[in-house]
Amino acid sequence: MLKIYNTLTRKKETFIPRVEGKVGMYVCGMTVYDYCHVGHARVMVVFDTVARYFRYLGYDLTYVRNVTDIDDKIIKRAYENGEEITQLTERFIDAMHEDERALFVLPPDQEPKATQSIDSIINMICVLIDKGLAYVGNNGDVFYAVTKFKDYGKLSGKNLDDLQAGERVDVDLAKQNPMDFVLWKMTKVNEPAWDSPWGLGRPGWHIECSAMSTCCLGNHFDIHGGGMDLQFPHHENEIAQSEGATGETFVNVWMHNGFVRINEEKMSKSLRNFFTVREVLKQYKPEIIRFFILSSHYRSPLNYSDEQLNDAGTALTRLYNALRDCDFSTDIIDKDYKVKFDQAMQDDFNTPIALSVLFDLARELNKSKDSINQSTILASTLKYLAGFLGLLQDDPELFLKSGAEESDATADALIDKLVQERIDAKKAKNWALADSIRDNLKDQGVVVEDSPNGTSTWRRHN
Repeated sequence: MLKIYNTLTRKKETFIPRVEGKVGMYVCGMTVYDYCHVGHARVMVVFDTVARYFRYLGYDLTYVRNVTDIDDKIIKRAYENGEEITQLTERFIDAMHEDERALFVLPPDQEPKATQSIDSIINMICVLIDKGLAYVGNNGDVFYAVTKFKDYGKLSGKNLDDLQAGERVDVDLAKQNPMDFVLWKMTKVNEPAWDSPWGLGRPGWHIECSAMSTCCLGNHFDIHGGGMDLQFPHHENEIAQSEGATGETFVNVWMHNGFVRINEEKMSKSLRNFFTVREVLKQYKPEIIRFFILSSHYRSPLNYSDEQLNDAGTALTRLYNALRDCDFSTDIIDKDYKVKFDQAMQDDFNTPIALSVLFDLARELNKSKDSINQSTILASTLKYLAGFLGLLQDDPELFLKSGAEESDATADALIDKLVQERIDAKKAKNWALADSIRDNLKDQGVVVEDSPNGTSTWRRHN
């Protein structure tokens, strides 16, 4: 049975859907003012893998991932660029989708935008005010009164009294309590604004997700996901808003992926220590980046380095080498390996263990290539199971011969010619020439692999 670590209860729990056979999952998406970095890619890949596995198990999944297309950073960046906000956000939404496709991330079922959800946001704020959980400050902004929600802090484990006493909070005389957070901001000069019962303004960040998630999935749904950095205050505030407004449990299971780190610090735009997905794609094939992300458990920190990515490339090449020249067209799947793969994935989506099952499978496949029937079953199983991780999606020959960017056909033809010349040299026992061609190809990043029957194949070194 599928077990998932629930941040709310701080333990693994057997997953029981609210409605048998159906799953509703909401994931906090990107704030679109810049290109996605590797930290964003981890959110995309992790929850894409979760979605793939739910569907593999036969669930009718509704996967919602929002887009934050209005906030302070977006307004500031558009002003700096001298462009319209919608021009900025649409450009980076398109770029996000390009990155998503490159990493074999399937699109979510629904992708609501904050700017298209204003009516729902205003309606939820009105309910909160009517219930005495929100108020209009003396500056015109609308605030949530955290002391009025008795369970505030249940997700993060933070105590409100300790927060007020121990954490530095910006002084805002418009608030009744320093920990109160904004639901609606009154408009400023040259900022986008929408009409509301409190005047022209725009929504606060936290209320956007409460409104979008409940509109798409209902007041109470199965899973809410996002990066660990969103646990507090964003997700804590979502619970307060949503449960305060509806009177219902908001989410059953909270999933949070760990940080991507560089030199022991979280990768983030604010620290200026990030690499964009498209920068990394210039050096590494997309599938290598995906493999790198899945090589660590989603809740663990992921340490970014060229060494780690190179190791991922080497490991992925081993899997593709096992599939090379194999027939994987049969529908027959090896049950033993399927069981092992499922055991790993059903233990809180343990992708490192699932990958180890794929490597065990690849080793057996390499040993069985003399048996056509057995190798076909193993190759088909390897391709089938890897597909639920979004891996081994390429043709083995194309993957092994291509570089980070699509290889040039003329260059490939030249390599083929040199490999054949080396085969001819070996047949003529001209070992010096054969070694010289091999070394020349190696200097170009091409590895030649000889088979016992006298033929040779080649691949680019990742």
